[in-house]
Amino acid sequence: MLEQIKKRFSLSQKGAKDFCKGVFFTILFDIILMLPAVFVFLFLDDYLRPVFEPSLSPARGLLYYSLLGLVFMAVMYVVAVLQYRSTYTTVYDESANRRIMLAEKLRKLPLAFFGEKNLSDLTATIMDDCTDLEHTFSHAVPQLFASVISTVLIAVGMFFYNWPLSLALFWVVPLAFSIILIARKKIYKDFQINYAAKRAVTEQIQEGLDTVQEIKSYNQEEDYLKKLDVRIAEYERSQTKGELLVGIFLNGAQSLLKLGLASVIIVGSMLLAEGVVDLFTYLIFLVVGTRVYNPINEVMNNLAVLVYLDVRINRMKEMEAMPIQHGRTDFMPSGYDIDFDGVDFAYESGKQVLKNVSFTAKQGEITALVGPSGSGKSTAVKLAARFWDIQSGKIRLGGMDISRIDPETLLKNYAVVFQDVVLFNASIMDNIRIGRRDASDEDVIRVARLAQCDEFVRRMPDGYRTIIGENGETLSGGERQRVSIARALLKDAPIILLDEATASLDVENETKIQTAISELVRDKTVLIIAHRMRTVANADHVVVLENGTVVEKGSPELLKKQNGLFSRMTSRQIR
Repeated sequence: MLEQIKKRFSLSQKGAKDFCKGVFFTILFDIILMLPAVFVFLFLDDYLRPVFEPSLSPARGLLYYSLLGLVFMAVMYVVAVLQYRSTYTTVYDESANRRIMLAEKLRKLPLAFFGEKNLSDLTATIMDDCTDLEHTFSHAVPQLFASVISTVLIAVGMFFYNWPLSLALFWVVPLAFSIILIARKKIYKDFQINYAAKRAVTEQIQEGLDTVQEIKSYNQEEDYLKKLDVRIAEYERSQTKGELLVGIFLNGAQSLLKLGLASVIIVGSMLLAEGVVDLFTYLIFLVVGTRVYNPINEVMNNLAVLVYLDVRINRMKEMEAMPIQHGRTDFMPSGYDIDFDGVDFAYESGKQVLKNVSFTAKQGEITALVGPSGSGKSTAVKLAARFWDIQSGKIRLGGMDISRIDPETLLKNYAVVFQDVVLFNASIMDNIRIGRRDASDEDVIRVARLAQCDEFVRRMPDGYRTIIGENGETLSGGERQRVSIARALLKDAPIILLDEATASLDVENETKIQTAISELVRDKTVLIIAHRMRTVANADHVVVLENGTVVEKGSPELLKKQNGLFSRMTSRQIR
């Protein structure tokens, strides 16, 4: 049963056990809530029956009932505390574990996944979906199971006591639940539409924040706001429709429940008039009727949340089902040659990016990947670091298949500098230190000087302690690139991946940084994406890609003489 609960509600093993415990104590709590009715029953039985049967007298005094009332209150308090801890407290723990689990899942996904997935979508799953699940499991799901079970138990007991009045009291319950079950599929479908509309609004806002510079530069504010208004209006309509639908069915079911007490009044009056039941029994059922529907009403009040739960859980299951990258962590290569052997790769079915690509980037050499835009250069470099897993062929590092190596273990051997630099809202010192967390301040400053960062850092108000804003917004493109190069210098990894690392620099600084890069790449395996022929001139080996295939390989001097694609690209750039 635990496995079924885990699968149904996307819970951990401990979460499933806590869920069962929460259901148990909620059932107990629902039953304990009947203690006031039991107290009234005992009191009336002792003091009301003598009114109708003068030969009887109260068996117990008021002191007894005062103490009994205190005992009942104490029991209700203890059970309420246990129920709170077994639902609310444990649910918050499970929610924390769920967020950690999702974070761990994301950590083990291919890095390229984040380039394809909308980040606002991921953020909403981790934050909003987890929060909604937390609220649902603390306020609705255990109560649903508990209310059904406790109501059945109470109903069975009351049917044994007096079945005609019990039938009058409970006939509405299956009908009310039938209304909910009939409406569930329609409500679920509308919630899916509403959820998609809400996500569209979030993504539109995220897009506006990310591209605000372009929107303003091209006078697109009005067009953007119109699109946003359309998305908001769609979300508003779906929200209104969903609320109305839930309201109609929910209020209908709750109104039907109220007929139960009316039935008790009518049927009880008839039975009382016929002498089938006495006034005492009639009054007891009236008292119980005011309490017995509370658990059911509580579930119905959370109907929208309960139906919405499946939408959230399905998203969680989608993330849990995403394939993660595995591999051994005891990686000790004999060398750092990178060997592509008949590599095929496609981001999605039918869109082949690399076809039968074979080349070797040797340790101690600079291997340049050259080719037109869209030829697969960046893809090849990212595949070398296992950002994706290939469809066929082999990529080996030091003779070992990288698909068998844990990505985090593998990336310890790589220093990466791409054109799209990502910096953190922290100091320059901390941004560079990401390359090696245990580096001293002196080490950070040393590599910053090699990467030509020292000059602009010294002009800042707090020097290396200056906070540079989100993604380094206070720095120019060239300055951000230099910080990225300083990171790679500090990491001092045996493999260097460079995606035209000097593209954002002026000629003077490019010359200076080329000296730093010469230090960085010494005796290492270097794989560089080159667009400028000046960069290629320093390479030991050139691989020319076109339409995802290798069309030429060799030294720059050799390829120039072959009058192929490389020679034509060089000539065009010179012109």
